Amino acid sequence: MLPNTPRRAVYAGSFDPPTLGHLWMIRQAQSMFDELIVAIGINPDKRSTYTVAERQDMLCDITKMFPNVRTDVFENRFLVHYAREVDAGFIVRGIRSASDYEYERSMRHINSDLAPEISTVFLMPPREIAEVSSTMVKGLVGPEGWTETIHRYVPQAVYEKILAEHQHEN
Repeated sequence: MLPNTPRRAVYAGSFDPPTLGHLWMIRQAQSMFDELIVAIGINPDKRSTYTVAERQDMLCDITKMFPNVRTDVFENRFLVHYAREVDAGFIVRGIRSASDYEYERSMRHINSDLAPEISTVFLMPPREIAEVSSTMVKGLVGPEGWTETIHRYVPQAVYEKILAEHQHEN
């Protein structure tokens, strides 16, 4: 990396929907790098609840307070190749559990084989949000009391989006 080159990182995920865990990761990563790209990776094998545009809108809402964060979308590419395309020297990944660690460790080695100039940075969220996932949040929607329950796990803008969507269904 050249001396005056900005330290750019990519934090990628499906963000379906963004959670407080994602926001924690974004907050931490944006403080470590000059620029953070929060990228929605389109995985054709995953069925999404929210459209790409909805997820990007939610991400924009929850990251607008960070001037060094921008959102993007990529598909049909390895994350490490996307990182190279946007001139990012770092990939940021979250580790919530031992199984996350094993998976991410393997991916880090594969990424290093594909693009040795790109480093992977692992962040571990605090215990109170370590179990939060988009899948968990989506699974909580529906039963009596769900609105109070999910409010604990998603940023306010995302909560409002989920509420509005479910009010239209009723």
